Amino acid sequence: MPITVTMPQLSPTMEVGTLARWLVSEGDTVTSGDVLAEIETDKATMEVEAIDDGTVGRILVAEGTENVPVNQAIALILEEGEEALEEEPGSIEAVPLPSGPASGEADSEPEKAVVQDGPGKPASSGRKRAASPLARSMALKAGLSLDDVTGSGPGGRIIKRDIEKALKAGVPATSPAIASAWEEIRVTGMRRVIAERLQEAKQTIPHFYLSLDCDIDRLLEARREINAAGYRVSVNDFIIRALALALRDVPDANVQWGGDVIRRFAHVDLSVAVAVDGGLVTPVIRDAASRSLLDIATAMRDLADRARSGKLMPEEYQGGSFTLSNLGMYGIREFDAVINPPQAGILAVGAGYPRPVARDGALAVATLMSTTLSADHRVVDGATGAALLNAFRNFIESPTSLLL
Repeated sequence: MPITVTMPQLSPTMEVGTLARWLVSEGDTVTSGDVLAEIETDKATMEVEAIDDGTVGRILVAEGTENVPVNQAIALILEEGEEALEEEPGSIEAVPLPSGPASGEADSEPEKAVVQDGPGKPASSGRKRAASPLARSMALKAGLSLDDVTGSGPGGRIIKRDIEKALKAGVPATSPAIASAWEEIRVTGMRRVIAERLQEAKQTIPHFYLSLDCDIDRLLEARREINAAGYRVSVNDFIIRALALALRDVPDANVQWGGDVIRRFAHVDLSVAVAVDGGLVTPVIRDAASRSLLDIATAMRDLADRARSGKLMPEEYQGGSFTLSNLGMYGIREFDAVINPPQAGILAVGAGYPRPVARDGALAVATLMSTTLSADHRVVDGATGAALLNAFRNFIESPTSLLL
């Protein structure tokens, strides 16, 4: 009897997922543990493995299909000796192939595609041809009619490679190319969650902002000495350690608004923003205040690498008590960050730049790093926020305290 491969539940709250990519084809022989497909959740890409040996008999859900419910059948595996699947009444439940995209292209689109030649100017519309938005955009820019293209995707859907093949074959253009038309890009699950959470944050959390500058000349020198000794520590690792210790010393900032209660956390579980393709992930350094600088450096490199490759487990990016967002490596001098709900604070850190300062009544130059705290005024008051920032600055400007 065929083995049914279903959409896995990758976290307790997961209800649907995107079938990002198939790594096997119908007819392929697989063994237990082989990776069959990649499933995209809101923050990571996880792998689906074969649980037994067999042959891929039928792929039921095309790659690129969004919102596949948990436990829905996505493929069937034939055991040894079983023949290719035939559609017989009562044998298996038919699961139709969605008319979604192939090869990871964007999927859903309206019944009638309307191309805009600039804002608010419909340029063309007509009979719908099944085509991905990317293929439709490519055809539009080339002045190519979809009626002259043969689709190779599921159900004859026109995809990117079909447009490329038609252009290579010299299919004549039927209309002038419209260079000003835009391309519609599918909203990923990650981008949708980011949009929803940040909109919620700005609409429901009363933000207030506090800023100060930190002199990081001594920190930079300490980092040079540590790395010269054969270790590998970044400025960001110092910042993580300093913020964790500041939150430990100012526990009233390591809190969360709970409506009828205020939650004050016993440990500093620090979320650290990491830019990835298509969005942002915040892996968590657990109990960061109790970890050494070198331990933080090692853990952060591992988490950041796996965040960028989509290999984080849900428990590794959920449940932080406070967030750090550092854009200094991108040359940003200062910025205000949006709080990551349900947290009550986020520290935005910019790059260090040489700036004039007054020291002992004389003009000098120091490398100053601008920091801005965004705090939830329902639970963090101005004085508490100021205490947190000052504690953070004290640690940054006394880097030996971060080595203890």
